[in-house]
Amino acid sequence: MVGRDATDELNISHSPDTVKGMNRFRIGTLTGNWSNFVPPIQGGVFSLTEAENDPKPTAVDNINPITSTAEAKATGGIVGAAPPAWSEKELSPLLQAPKTQTPDEFYTQAVQDDINESLNNYPSLDAETQGAITKKYQALHELVKSEGLYDCDYRRYGIEMIRYAGLFAGFVILLRLGWYASSAVFLGTFWQQIMFTAHDAGHRGITHNFVIDTLIGIFIGDFWCGLSIGWWKSSHNVHHLVTNSPEHDPDIQNIPLFATSPEFLKSISSSYYGGFVFVYDAVADFTLKFQSYTYYPIMAFARFNLHFLSWLHLLQPSRPSMGRVWWTRPAEIISIFGYFAWYGYLVCYLCIPTWRERAIFIIVSYFCTLPLHVQITLSHWGMPTCVLPGECFAQHQLRTTMDVDCPTWLDFFHGGLQFQAVHHLFPRMPRHNLRKAQPLVRDFCKDTGIKYTILGFTDGNKKVLSKLDEITKQAGLLAKCQAHMAATGESGLH
Repeated sequence: MVGRDATDELNISHSPDTVKGMNRFRIGTLTGNWSNFVPPIQGGVFSLTEAENDPKPTAVDNINPITSTAEAKATGGIVGAAPPAWSEKELSPLLQAPKTQTPDEFYTQAVQDDINESLNNYPSLDAETQGAITKKYQALHELVKSEGLYDCDYRRYGIEMIRYAGLFAGFVILLRLGWYASSAVFLGTFWQQIMFTAHDAGHRGITHNFVIDTLIGIFIGDFWCGLSIGWWKSSHNVHHLVTNSPEHDPDIQNIPLFATSPEFLKSISSSYYGGFVFVYDAVADFTLKFQSYTYYPIMAFARFNLHFLSWLHLLQPSRPSMGRVWWTRPAEIISIFGYFAWYGYLVCYLCIPTWRERAIFIIVSYFCTLPLHVQITLSHWGMPTCVLPGECFAQHQLRTTMDVDCPTWLDFFHGGLQFQAVHHLFPRMPRHNLRKAQPLVRDFCKDTGIKYTILGFTDGNKKVLSKLDEITKQAGLLAKCQAHMAATGESGLH
């Protein structure tokens, strides 16, 4: 968020009391309008001293505000703040692809094509347009609050608990009857369903009380599912603020298994993982050829990776900033040990007689969480991944997020994740109110001219697979460019 107006991001992520408490850290007051800068990780330069001593353009007299990581590096990182207004000519494609491209040229063109598509399909990035959208979004937020859509109807969770109890009872009964594979189906479905409530708790969307919702999240996520709610919140909160940003969003940083942006066709540094570099190497070049085919098989067993990431988070050194929430980490570790005690020891070891049947039980139960992992990726992986300086929070969220259309009676299957666009605008809203808020968001999009993307579940899956296939083709063309440069002995091969 360095150099950017984060007012909306803070307001939708925190309670009013917390926002008021931030006044303690205020160092000044801004008069007039603020134009967002390009963050340093994308090549932004902020030093005004350089502007005085060096005739080269800097953040304050930027030549071209729409830039990619690749272009920033190619121009020495001389990019910066958005000017007050941009004409259509200034937003035209920066590069024209030559017949024979170097790998750098091809990569830059691929990123620019992604940028151009967003520029053509969404409102202008000039300060006046984006400022008007921001004001209308803030008015929408006030309307949502006045309509009581932040109030949780606990009766809805009573219905949820009946469904969870029924699934768990089916698992126990079938386990006692020795129908282990069938029992595993019920357990996997129980996990898939109950994690929706853990998601609500992680966003403080149930009681809006940090301690209570955290305890609910630990009880469900850690004890019943073996997944760290602390890791999930650490990752997921970042995802909500910088959705689909290749450098920042951990939810799309999946090299070498998947790439959803052309920016991953070169090594990329992750701000979330402390500067860790996701290398585009021979392994990634090979695996991306098949990513549209490996998508469902990997999603089917992504739960194993979530266990790994959970322990990676919990075993890292404690941060001094944890302060009054120091108790969450030991509570999570104890709860996850409890998960492996009941699932690993009581169920898999004591109740299932043979190793073959135990293996089948584990595989089937984990496989049945496939719908959850597909739902998590469905609303983002098919959407744009470029970062547009000057774009307001509301437009960015609606540009990078897709809703899934489904009848009301099927809401239980999706668990609120079908309203991702609405959820990203109001992440602390209880999920049972998201359908009520959807018409308000539709009206907002019509009023502002922002494209509201909503597809059926099947068409949404097709869109994701199409995006994966598109990046695969781009990787293949990049490989051809590299082969050409190697064969001709020209420079530019990396």
